[in-house]
Amino acid sequence: MNLTLYGFEDHWIAIDCGMMIRQDLPSAPLQVPNTQTLSELSITPKALYITHGHEDHIGAVAWLWPRWQCPIYATPLAAGLLRHKFAEHNLSSVAIKVIEPGDAVEQGPFTLRYLLMTHSIPESCAIMMLAGGYRVLHTGDWKLDPAPLIGPSVNPSHFQALAPLDLVVGDSTNAPLPGIAGSEGDVAEALGRTLKECKGRVVVSCFASNLARVWAIGQAAAQNGRRVSLMGRSMERMVNVARGLGYLDDFPALVPPQDLGYLPADEVVVIATGSQGEPRAALQRLAQGRHPFMDLEAGDNVIFSAKAIPGNERPIAALKKRFDRLGVSVFDETNHPELHATGHPAQEEIRTLYRWIRPAALLPVHGEAVHQHAHQRLAEELGINAPLAPVNGDLLCLDNEGLRVEARYPQLPHVVDQNSVTPHPGLESAQPGSARRGTLFLALPVCATDTGWQRIGRLMLDSSNASPIDEESFGDWLDERLEEIKADTLAELREALTPGLVHWLGEHCQHLPEVHLQIMASESPAG
Repeated sequence: MNLTLYGFEDHWIAIDCGMMIRQDLPSAPLQVPNTQTLSELSITPKALYITHGHEDHIGAVAWLWPRWQCPIYATPLAAGLLRHKFAEHNLSSVAIKVIEPGDAVEQGPFTLRYLLMTHSIPESCAIMMLAGGYRVLHTGDWKLDPAPLIGPSVNPSHFQALAPLDLVVGDSTNAPLPGIAGSEGDVAEALGRTLKECKGRVVVSCFASNLARVWAIGQAAAQNGRRVSLMGRSMERMVNVARGLGYLDDFPALVPPQDLGYLPADEVVVIATGSQGEPRAALQRLAQGRHPFMDLEAGDNVIFSAKAIPGNERPIAALKKRFDRLGVSVFDETNHPELHATGHPAQEEIRTLYRWIRPAALLPVHGEAVHQHAHQRLAEELGINAPLAPVNGDLLCLDNEGLRVEARYPQLPHVVDQNSVTPHPGLESAQPGSARRGTLFLALPVCATDTGWQRIGRLMLDSSNASPIDEESFGDWLDERLEEIKADTLAELREALTPGLVHWLGEHCQHLPEVHLQIMASESPAG
């Protein structure tokens, strides 16, 4: 979930406006950025700039843009996806402006240029900003892929020409990982080899936005005498938009899903949504034998060509067990890591980019605290000043004295409920001082382990008029309790943890505060 604002002389712009799915709530609603702080500070962005078309970068635009009514700049693919979203919300798409990679645009005191990166979706761009003599690069999501399959690889000279920079706002997602991220070209070759070995039907699940992967699956199918079909609305929409832009001109002809029953099993390849174990996705219906157009049986194959998002490990494991019971062979990141490549840079790629652009300072973003801290250490090895790892709600200042936190504004979660953006259930009256005995907000990052759940990174507490608590003792109690709880989902974990949490606070606080708990999926340091 991304929304970053940059201001100079009271003129503000925004970069990206994404959403996330709250798996710790029973209905798994969409969570969008909280704009209350912007209203309180009288900040309204004059323009919104989109780096790429992933949901965690564009998913909230249709919900939040009506409050701003500003121009939206996006590359052709992201603009096409946004137009679909606006149509669903009965919004005019006149504000959506197409900008090509390499183009520059001026907005008040800002001059911005889109610079093409490689990522797991075409047209991902970094944004170079100049304002008041400061030079800042917002990298967005990126990696250095020598064979991206769709679109060109990164041009070093475009970034070397930027040097030196005052600040890079950089992707930390894979900063703890040595070496380089894998290439889509290598994954394509691995998919071709795997399909050649498979007997029976083959279902490949990947993120719909990874068009290079979708194209590679189509090519591998054609090379092995198989026909291709798509399952999943998001997959169909992405392919249709991409085809309209000329990205999949040489993609094989598609078989409608309802016609799959007429094909021999060894001539079928299905590209399906649902790699994260989503309950209503195509892959889940196939695993449960309730897809209307195709049944899987012993001897068929399912390939997970996507990494498990932290927090989704348990539903994915349950999905794979269903395939095991059907006698279906499963290929995943554990037994066939060559079938997936991350879209984010590992350490050697980060070093390469930073040698090109020579930033004076780094602001590490994306990922959890463990990733940001690894990014800081890497920058310091390169002689780059990295004084802080930001958290949501930080107001930062860059001036001739460097980079610092000017103020912190707690960001209460907002979810989409019945087509409107509302505070997280239970937070409607949760304003500072509203609870007579104080209010405690707790954000708890966890990851699933083989034996239970584990707390990861920082314990984020924010209290208003609440009794002080011993955070070290509280953290120890949480760690012990998490090890004891048996829960398959974040929603079950929340339900199991809350009563004990309230009891502990009652035992250790003079007055029991109003408690608001947010459990967040995080990534294991070992991952």
